[in-house]
Amino acid sequence: MGTIIISTPTSIRIPNFVPPKSRWPNHSRLRVKLPNARNALKTEGTITCSNDTTTTKTVYKDNWFDRIAINYMSQALQDTVENCIEQFRKLVPPSKFSRHVCAVFTSVFFRWLVGPCEVRESEFEGVKEKNVVYIKKCRFLETSNCAGMCTNMCKVPAQDFMKNTLGIPINMVPNFDDMSCEYIFGVDPPALQDDPAFKQPCYKLCNVKHKHVTSCMT
Repeated sequence: MGTIIISTPTSIRIPNFVPPKSRWPNHSRLRVKLPNARNALKTEGTITCSNDTTTTKTVYKDNWFDRIAINYMSQALQDTVENCIEQFRKLVPPSKFSRHVCAVFTSVFFRWLVGPCEVRESEFEGVKEKNVVYIKKCRFLETSNCAGMCTNMCKVPAQDFMKNTLGIPINMVPNFDDMSCEYIFGVDPPALQDDPAFKQPCYKLCNVKHKHVTSCMT
């Protein structure tokens, strides 16, 4: 049984219940003094704090029905995604229209990731068409300040997804001098060993290089 003692012209004792130690293991006792300059009231008490922050991972014991349901829902989700992608590839085959749609969609719905961008015209197989997205200053590159993150976490995954999943090739051409970038829809990217983006040395604004005087390329 603990107490809180309030020092006033007349001492007052107020009982304070402290939970049993068996219910609250590993307690530490913290003594707190709260002076009040206005009425010269001083409060002294004991606060019980728990130091037990360990967590236990829940182990689920799935029965045969649970496993059937989990497998069914997992497969159903995969089939749904595959069907949606297959329908997209049928409805939007590689064409001037699909390249223009991809460029417009990217310029409108991906500003949150790459920053302000616009659709530009380029020559594709001898014909002028709007299949290029120009990013004046890439927000992702400016935030990460890392050439490796640009190429390995943005350029390669996006190119692979567009070509192998949606069936529309794209070549992403970052400019590490001014942080601009071009998305050229309909054009296959060069091989990794021939791509200039992968020959880029450690970025000049790399945070790791500046803080630790080291290069990620070494």
